[in-house]
Amino acid sequence: MPAASLVIIPTYNERENIEPMAAAVLRALPDADLLVVDDASPDGTGELADRLARGSDRIAVLHRPRKEGLGPAYREGFTWALARPYERIIEMDCDFSHDPADLPRLVAESRRGADLVIGSRYIPGARIVGWPPHRHLLSAAANGYARLLLGRAVRDWTSGFKCFRRSALEPVIEGGALANGYVFQIQGTYRVLRRGLRVVEVPIIFRERTRGTSKVRYNSAIEAFLKVVELRWRG
Repeated sequence: MPAASLVIIPTYNERENIEPMAAAVLRALPDADLLVVDDASPDGTGELADRLARGSDRIAVLHRPRKEGLGPAYREGFTWALARPYERIIEMDCDFSHDPADLPRLVAESRRGADLVIGSRYIPGARIVGWPPHRHLLSAAANGYARLLLGRAVRDWTSGFKCFRRSALEPVIEGGALANGYVFQIQGTYRVLRRGLRVVEVPIIFRERTRGTSKVRYNSAIEAFLKVVELRWRG
C-alpha cells in the first residue's frame, strides 16, 4: 500500500541536519514518505540524501541544477507529489525550526477535514524561541502587511510548516509561477483561500536553528511587498 502522506523538505547546505531530520520525520509519521529537494548544495547535502535514499524505500531525492529559491524548489516537489497517489503533502524546513514531533498534529487536523493546516507561530499557544529582535520585526511586519491586504482569515501567512490535502495543493500549482522567496508561502495560502477551501492553524513552537546557516535574505522583503500588492489586485 502506498504511503498516505509525503513530507517535502527543500535543502541547501543542510548536511549537518538532513540525516537526523530524515530519521525524525519518518519516526514521527510511520505512514509517510520523505522527498528531499536539493538545490545543488556545495556541502554535499544532496549526496548524503542519496545515501539515505539508498538505505530506505521511504526516501526520494530530487536534484536541481542550481539554487533558485523556495518557490521553484517546492513547485518541483509538489509536481512530483501530485504525480503519485499521496493524499496529503507536507512542507517543512530542514533545520529543526519546525519540530517533526508536531507532524502528527497537522495530519490529524487534515483528517478532521481541513484542506490546509498551517503550523502557526502567531496564535495562542504558539511561541518563537531564539530569534533576534530584527527577525521578530521582519516577520511581524510581513504578516501584518499580508493580513491588511489579503484578509485576517490567517494569522501566520509566512509559515513554512503546512499540510495540504491533495485537492488543496492542486490550485497552488495551477495558479502559475511561484515566487522565489518566503512570499511564496503567502501565494500558496492565498490560492487555497480563493478556492473557498478550509484553512486551520495549529500552534507550534518555532525554534531558531542551532546548526548550519540561516537562508533568510532580507532583500526578499521587497519581493514580498510587491507580490502581496499583486495578489490583492490581480488575485
